[in-house]
Amino acid sequence: MKRSRFTDDQIIGILKEHEAGLSAAELCRKHGISDATFYKWRAKYGGMEVSDAKRLKALQEENAKLKKLLAESMLDMATLRELLGKNF
Repeated sequence: MKRSRFTDDQIIGILKEHEAGLSAAELCRKHGISDATFYKWRAKYGGMEVSDAKRLKALQEENAKLKKLLAESMLDMATLRELLGKNF
């Protein structure tokens, strides 16, 4: 997965500049980002504070760990069912 040049704190700072009155085109030129990136950030982080973004990141990491545990568990169950089915 590609890593962003900007941290969540920096992204929120850029979005705050937009809320303060700078146009999207000016911000994109100033920070060297594309319009698509700006609007994607606005959709994801719009209206958030830094603490909200950190909480979101923590929840996403926890969700990824839980999904991995579930997948491993389901794989183990499928393997056991297959072995038991062949033995009987």
